[in-house]
Amino acid sequence: MQLGHWWPLMKGNDMASPAPKSHPFVVRVARPSTVDLVAEELRDAIFTGSLPPGSSIMEVHLANQLGVSRGPLREATQRLVQQGLLTAHPGRGLYVAVIEADQAGDVYRARFAVEAEALRALVKNPTNDALTTLTSHLEALQDAITAGDAMTVGNAQLAFHQALVDLAGSQRLSHYMATLVIETRIAALSHPAGYTVAGELSPDHRQLITSIANGDILASLTCLHTLLTEAFKHLTNLDSKTLTLTATPRHKPPHVGPITRD
Repeated sequence: MQLGHWWPLMKGNDMASPAPKSHPFVVRVARPSTVDLVAEELRDAIFTGSLPPGSSIMEVHLANQLGVSRGPLREATQRLVQQGLLTAHPGRGLYVAVIEADQAGDVYRARFAVEAEALRALVKNPTNDALTTLTSHLEALQDAITAGDAMTVGNAQLAFHQALVDLAGSQRLSHYMATLVIETRIAALSHPAGYTVAGELSPDHRQLITSIANGDILASLTCLHTLLTEAFKHLTNLDSKTLTLTATPRHKPPHVGPITRD
């Protein structure tokens, strides 16, 4: 599947021709209620694979694991249903969403829309702090690739893109991106051939930071489009130009544990 068709048309200075917990993806609130904490824990469990795609949400068992009553758990799961991370099957209960290859392209279209809007804000005001933050995330990604663990690489890749959006200073964009990041992980874990990521750092990562520093929106969007296209190819096990790392079957995600208040 080619992703060039979701390249946007821009106006004015942005005009471009069509062209072919420990995780930073949990939406935290100031004074979290029990429901907020349960929803946060469930999102994190889905991201880490503790609750893998297609798994059943066993209400009594999960409430006991989290150390909460079934009321807050039910309210939290309904939030995740609304976000598309859980699916409700009448008469059968709730299940973690499965995002198959033919649906993954839509996740990446949405990601490009959100990340491109964040880029426009960054390019207008490329502060040294923002550039330093992105460079730090890029170094963490290179370290993860050197270590060779696919899940760690995937976490670092997604952290880089989440930081890109967070630096735009839009709470809504960050909120949307946090959910899209988890959907990206669901899609990767849903693939029958296994979880795969790029096994080498793309030069477009560094070029993206350079383009932001130079205030070049078109070059920035071109780099972003290339990065997401390559990531999509790895996620769906399509032909890619770069080395691929695959998570081994021995990978065991952490168990869901009791929620705690900071």
